[in-house]
Amino acid sequence: MTRIKEKERETMVTLILNGKSAQLPAVRQAVNACREAGAELEVKVTWEAGDAARMAEQAGRDGVGRVIVGGGDGSINEAVNGLMRLPAERRPGLGLLPLGSANDLASALGLALEPLAALKAALSLPLHAVDVPRLDDQYFLNMATGGFGAEITSSTPKSLKRLLGGGAYSLIGALKAWQYRPYPARLCWAEGQREASLFVLALGNGTRSGGGQHLTPEARIDDGLLDVLILRDFASLRDMAAMRRELQRRPREGTFVEAFRTAWLSVEAHGDLPLTLDGEPCHRRAFRVEVTPGALSLALPDDCPLLSAPVTGQPATAAAS
Repeated sequence: MTRIKEKERETMVTLILNGKSAQLPAVRQAVNACREAGAELEVKVTWEAGDAARMAEQAGRDGVGRVIVGGGDGSINEAVNGLMRLPAERRPGLGLLPLGSANDLASALGLALEPLAALKAALSLPLHAVDVPRLDDQYFLNMATGGFGAEITSSTPKSLKRLLGGGAYSLIGALKAWQYRPYPARLCWAEGQREASLFVLALGNGTRSGGGQHLTPEARIDDGLLDVLILRDFASLRDMAAMRRELQRRPREGTFVEAFRTAWLSVEAHGDLPLTLDGEPCHRRAFRVEVTPGALSLALPDDCPLLSAPVTGQPATAAAS
């Protein structure tokens, strides 16, 4: 009898819904439709910060086979941190129901954004092992940004995000473009080191952040590496134009732009550096980021553009960290 119950639990799916999205008619209709089609779907709704992490961790301890997160990139980030508290063999597969203002990760992964299609996909897509970077003691799945870009993301009012979607970031950025200050820092990684006056620092496991900005377009979510973008400080409109031209070319080392891949990166800033982890703000004076390869199993199509190679055969499972 115990074995039967354990097997039944493995087929259960827990949907963790951001409380602000739980009453959306399209979401409720999607849940009802999937249940009517036979999905064993348990719904939990967050009330306050920390709930998604706690619920995701508990689902793993209960032996749930798959956790789906319904919310924005911040909700996904919180749930990922909960799952990473578990031993690798206890982590459920993760599916995404994008309900945020930007949905940068889901969009880059090529996932559906309409609730019913997204929920069906999260329930049925095969699981692929993906990397999870860690900044000190905090995990992220999509991207960490520092400097001016992080300042924009963290200072954009949530009401404006809901009203304008990803366009809110562009609006706030335009308002602040000539009020920013550079962030001097020392960067070290496996293959080198650099002193830089940072305008933007991006550490990509995914490709886009800040409402659709393609900061690390060559990143792959399963290659064991961070894609790093450094944009250095500029002093004039002419410099800014030159930086934008370099950004199109993505040189390994240019006057204003530098791009490379590495398994880890450490940063020592001269003052507090504004950061975002999957859009969630924080500040650090010094930190280290490193990648845990294959730490989670994510529900993805086999032709997902962020997988390093087309996958055939059996779906992957999360590797031990």
